[in-house]
Amino acid sequence: MNRFLFILGSLLLSNSIVAQENLEYQKPPKEILDLIDYERAPGVIMDSKKVNMVFLYRDSYKTLDDLNQEEMKLAGLRINPVTNISSTVTYMNNIKTRKINGTIEMQVTGLPEKPRISNLSWSPNEQFIAFTHTTTNQVELWVLDLSTNNCKKLSNLVLNANLGSPITWFKDSKSLLVRAIPADKPNLISTKNTLPTGPVVSVSDGSKAQNRTYQDLLKNPIDEKNFESLASSELHKVFLDGKSEKWMAKGMYMGENFSPDGNYILITMIERPFSYMVTYDRFPNREVVFDSNAKKIAEVNFTPLTEVMPKGFMAVYAGKRGFSWRSDEAATLYFMQALDKGDPEVMVDYRDEIFTLKVPFTQQPSSLIKLKQRASGIEWGDATHAIASDSWWNTRNARTYFFDPSIGNSSMKLLSDRNYDDKYSDPGRMQTTRNQYGEDVIQMLGDEVYLFGEGFTAEGQFPFIHKMNIKTGVLSKVYRSVYTDKVESLSSFIDVKKGTVLVRIESATEYPNYFIRTIGKGKSMPVQVTNFKNPFTALEKVHKEVIKYKRSDGLELTGTLYLPAGYDRTKKEKLPMIMWAYPKEFKDKNSAGQTTTNPNQFTFPNYGSPIYWVTRGYVVLDNASFPIVGEGETQPNDSFIPQLVDNAKAAIDAVDALGYIDRTKVAVGGHSYGAFMTANLLTHSDLFACGVARSGAYNRTLTPFGFQSEERNYWEAQDIYNEMSPFMTADKMDSPLLLVHGEADNNPGTFTLQSERYFNALKGMGKPTRLVILPKESHGYVAKENILHLLWEQDRWFEMYLKGKK
Repeated sequence: MNRFLFILGSLLLSNSIVAQENLEYQKPPKEILDLIDYERAPGVIMDSKKVNMVFLYRDSYKTLDDLNQEEMKLAGLRINPVTNISSTVTYMNNIKTRKINGTIEMQVTGLPEKPRISNLSWSPNEQFIAFTHTTTNQVELWVLDLSTNNCKKLSNLVLNANLGSPITWFKDSKSLLVRAIPADKPNLISTKNTLPTGPVVSVSDGSKAQNRTYQDLLKNPIDEKNFESLASSELHKVFLDGKSEKWMAKGMYMGENFSPDGNYILITMIERPFSYMVTYDRFPNREVVFDSNAKKIAEVNFTPLTEVMPKGFMAVYAGKRGFSWRSDEAATLYFMQALDKGDPEVMVDYRDEIFTLKVPFTQQPSSLIKLKQRASGIEWGDATHAIASDSWWNTRNARTYFFDPSIGNSSMKLLSDRNYDDKYSDPGRMQTTRNQYGEDVIQMLGDEVYLFGEGFTAEGQFPFIHKMNIKTGVLSKVYRSVYTDKVESLSSFIDVKKGTVLVRIESATEYPNYFIRTIGKGKSMPVQVTNFKNPFTALEKVHKEVIKYKRSDGLELTGTLYLPAGYDRTKKEKLPMIMWAYPKEFKDKNSAGQTTTNPNQFTFPNYGSPIYWVTRGYVVLDNASFPIVGEGETQPNDSFIPQLVDNAKAAIDAVDALGYIDRTKVAVGGHSYGAFMTANLLTHSDLFACGVARSGAYNRTLTPFGFQSEERNYWEAQDIYNEMSPFMTADKMDSPLLLVHGEADNNPGTFTLQSERYFNALKGMGKPTRLVILPKESHGYVAKENILHLLWEQDRWFEMYLKGKK
């Protein structure tokens, strides 16, 4: 077994301090281990016509060996410099196919030995799927022919997948444009033994650059050279017969997007100067249109280095942004530009303007529409039908508009104006179809479109299909799910005229499977398409329900309650309870009190879930509501701590009133912002016997330009930053706390240092705590060895502090 040193600190019951322990990896008890060792059902993808189903298999977990690879952390990326692909990729290891009306999954032949598959890409005609296979030292191009169910390596080119998928299909489906490692790629420079030629100097010219706390930034000139080397590619055209030709010389390509008719391609390239303050997506970039023969047509945009941005979540770059192709026309670009200089503090009638740019892309752009809030996007239908949307984070408002692209602003009609946190009023998502260019456009019958909604209501969840006249906004009901013991998720139409719909149905004990449902007249029972089995039969007899309760101000809350199998709800033995939660900010109480949890969702335990402990004799309250509300000019965090404690007390009171628990033996836990919540609850209340906090941030002064949904900086809200930081009140935290963190956390703001410094503060104050650093792990944990040990640590903690076992 691999040996790793865990940085462990604990204050044992005897109050003797142990600085660290040398542990080998441990495994949790059998009840938990049996749920960990399961065979994962495949992922399923389908073509747009719902004819071919492709089943993608992968292991349930990675291993430490998977994580123990070379890695360079540059400009927000984590790259394996040997293979030239992200070091965090989760690979698939097998592919099977089946016709949707068939019954047998067919094994794809010709797969590489020990497949490590990623970057799947359908051809425009949906007859092929290209993908990459990562060997021990390179990324290869492969293609699956769905007509033969056979795949093959297509080229000997070595692909560069450092900036995302290196594959783009030409529109004729006969060739692919790929990013390949340049022939003259320079050797990477090691920072370990290279002497610097001078100090690293950063300068402020007086401009405000209030950036969030990013990880993995460039740090010195060597990082710059290595990033440029790893980001640089040549573009090659590869034909399905395996022949290839160099298509474009070396550059730092980060986007290749063909026009709907395939005659033009918009290419985005990164340029110098780089930055030590922001990630690569804010480096200078140039957007150029070429024809399908690589001839330059026009440069349409240049975005300079964007270190300085106005403050606020609604801040954007002031220049042209968001270039893309209109999906309803052969070759028309559209883009957005802020009318408020990208600054939310500037008061204007319209925030954004959307322009179009037609062939030959050298004339002045044409104004299409103006939006009063920040543009969210456009769904294209045809020459006279489109849907625009905008939103504003500070008010949580979202609007959708119908407009006629041939007329523009004068045709704008408001279709929806709502708080996007208000799930009960969600009108649903527009259904799309493929047009003559193979692009997704709004599916229309005359002026009518279809909306598929999740269907959350105060009475429960009832997914629906509505038909809407997009010129009048009038809605009519087409279908409403009637299940009260299952969940039916509506995917898409198979045939709108026949009324056939692809749906997914599950229950608390039935694994999600796909079905075909026929709606309208002559409707029948849904026909099952897949048959995935429940791998967690040990949980089938566990009692599961969503409980509703109120906190002291009358706000309605919910949580998913689990009782051990065989628990007698009449005798009501009082058991210890584990509560797991994650706070969420709202701007109105109505949205905060809505129920969006369905007890009929399949019970799927994972490493981050507390459900395992229902098999160990605990009551579990998962996904407990923890809304933090700030209405009007009041911000949610202005009363974060009181609301946090009120939420927790209401949850414990509710389960205690049912008679199931000993309220003196309740644990609380959470991950990331849930860990931050946990530390604050242990500090500012006496409700809990212990807690588990994973990969959290505990000192908000280390994220001074905002965190989570807080957009005020530290100097604007010092009291709030300080009061919300459990690090600042470490002397007041007396409940036992298990801190866990990944050694290589890559999440903005949750540096591993956060847990290390908080642990040192607690240890220095003589508080009962234990710190576990999981080797090689990022913000989410993936290696089976680490996950098993994590569950052992948590189980040991609960047994010690809830059941009193030493």
